[in-house]
Amino acid sequence: METPEPEIAAHRRHDTDLQSSPPSPPSRPAPASPPFPRIISVDDHTVEPPAVWADRLPAKYQDTGPRVVRAPLKDMSFLGGKFAPVMGAPGDDGPVGDWWVYEDLHRPLTRLDTAVGYDRDEIRLEVITYEQMRPGSYDVPARLADMDVNHVQSALCFPTFPRFCGQTFTEAEDRELGLLCVRAYNDWMVEEWCGPRAGGRLIPLTLVPLWDAGLAAAEVRRNAARGVRAVAFSEIPPHLGLPSVHTDEWDPFLAACDETGTVIAMHIGSSSRMPSTSPDAPPAVGSTITFANCCFSMVDWLMSGKFERFPNLRVMYAEGQIGWIPYVIERADVVWEENRGWGGVADRVRRRPSEYFAEHVFGCFFDDAFGLRNLDSIGVGNVLYETDYPHSDSTWPKSREVGEAQMGHLAPDVVERIVRGNAIDLLGLSPEGLWVA
Repeated sequence: METPEPEIAAHRRHDTDLQSSPPSPPSRPAPASPPFPRIISVDDHTVEPPAVWADRLPAKYQDTGPRVVRAPLKDMSFLGGKFAPVMGAPGDDGPVGDWWVYEDLHRPLTRLDTAVGYDRDEIRLEVITYEQMRPGSYDVPARLADMDVNHVQSALCFPTFPRFCGQTFTEAEDRELGLLCVRAYNDWMVEEWCGPRAGGRLIPLTLVPLWDAGLAAAEVRRNAARGVRAVAFSEIPPHLGLPSVHTDEWDPFLAACDETGTVIAMHIGSSSRMPSTSPDAPPAVGSTITFANCCFSMVDWLMSGKFERFPNLRVMYAEGQIGWIPYVIERADVVWEENRGWGGVADRVRRRPSEYFAEHVFGCFFDDAFGLRNLDSIGVGNVLYETDYPHSDSTWPKSREVGEAQMGHLAPDVVERIVRGNAIDLLGLSPEGLWVA
């Protein structure tokens, strides 16, 4: 290829310089950027295999406990934050999918449960079968392989059929069966999903019977004794008909978490009510403002006095992103400074809410460039990374590339803390980032 004239002139000047000057030492290449750390995702999801409860419940509950049936879809909508599927009868027309059946609940598997690997414009609210699902959604070896593709070392997974904090069992009529279902799920989570096949790469997250704080405390302690350090909870319990965190009703549960170092993990939607603006608002509205429940919940906790009473308590918000946090903390501090007397918190919130946040609250994100640009206003130690596999919002299989693009302005040690170091400390993982029972 012919060299442009300006480059020829430059080469000639260089040649002249070489003739009149001693040779320069060879230039050293610029130091390479450190490799992006292996990710510890604090918010992924498991789709439970069909036999989780059938294999673990007493024989008398085999026909009433959670089980999978294949049936047609009669109707399904997702408007105003409400998911409303209707199962058809055998022989009805309509697309066929696998449904979880439990008491009077019929819950189908949908493409939104496991959307990775599909083009964004091809993802629809539709029923699917296990055969139409990415195997990594429910199979441990396949999950580890998909984690390898995505530069993920370890992952903590929220449930699907029980919903994000076990609301399915909380809403059931048979409390005895509900408690057995919670314990069966936890046994499967610890012994199989996070068992020997996972090699410490899957981190257990367990459920509690939310309808009884004493039973919840016992379940926290039962699982803590086998190395579990995270439990799912509702972001806004009153939406489930349960007491708020401003009452003393949850104290036995909170005391158990405080004593065992068990982190309270709250996923968006764990109040069974996604934020929306009207009954006919399309899902895109709610998807844009999913962080709102986390925002409301965090203010609840900061103004509850619970962090004063339970100094070892830690809470984390999964899939809530982090960009909204700085203003909410700032506003909470202003309210505390100026209005705590008539605001009803002077006797229990002894310090600025921002101080409690720094010591007790963790925000989780997978795609939040704005939040990362304002990291100093949040705190490097209060941020965790996630990939949301296998949901439609997931950054799989490019979570590393997304992280590199959004964290390129941060020092390597800061990136290390966000991507894995904070999770290791919070969840009691080994220095290598693995769960040890």
